[in-house]
Amino acid sequence: MDFCLQLYSARNFQPWKEVFQETALLGYTQVEGFEELYPTFEAAQTVRDLLDQYDLDMPSGHFDLKDLEENLDQCIKIAVLLGMHTIFAPYLTPEQRPTTKREWTIFAHRLEHMANTLKHKGFHFGWHNHDFEFKPLPDGTIPMELIISEAPTVEWEVDAAWIIKAGLDPLDWIEAHGTRITAVHIKDIAPDGEGTDEDGWADVGFGTVPWGHILTALQEKTRTKIYILEHDDPNNFLRFADRSLTSLKMLEGV
Repeated sequence: MDFCLQLYSARNFQPWKEVFQETALLGYTQVEGFEELYPTFEAAQTVRDLLDQYDLDMPSGHFDLKDLEENLDQCIKIAVLLGMHTIFAPYLTPEQRPTTKREWTIFAHRLEHMANTLKHKGFHFGWHNHDFEFKPLPDGTIPMELIISEAPTVEWEVDAAWIIKAGLDPLDWIEAHGTRITAVHIKDIAPDGEGTDEDGWADVGFGTVPWGHILTALQEKTRTKIYILEHDDPNNFLRFADRSLTSLKMLEGV
């Protein structure tokens, strides 16, 4: 399989030209974008030039849901320019997060509306989870269940490590909702007492997430097409990108 690198992992290691060059030299063929990388069409053109220069593809990218709703035409122009076929909405700040079942249902309907809008524009659309979608509401409802049930055409970019951070087993969710999963963020959680200088994260294969079992489940139970390596706060981008890719290729038997 082709592994993709989430460029958010390299946000603190500029300039971007060197990041793209190093990513290609390590053997990656794909990268995933995040909105701060292409806030304007002009910035996206610079990214396009780097993709072409280093022979990299960007099959998916993150856009804030509110920006998609308010600036859809510009978001689509950027996505087309960068060659994306799938757009993921990635996050809600604490003050944006619904707090009741009704509010989460309304939010899910916003996602479903965007999925249908983008489908007519030729794009797939999905949601990227963190941990807060798995924390039960006062009535016991898990918000991610509402997103799945109330937004039936929205795809899921599953982040297994965040599910574990929420105290749940990602294999259970893959088994129950695998048909909704079309992409995965692959990152690792540092063992207890380690990774304090990297916000508790680790290079893939050097943490506690059972990626061998999870990758097998993703291949057998889901529609995953994009496998994206990520580290939320590495102190050495090259080390993370290199060691993580090597670990995954060993798991894959390459």
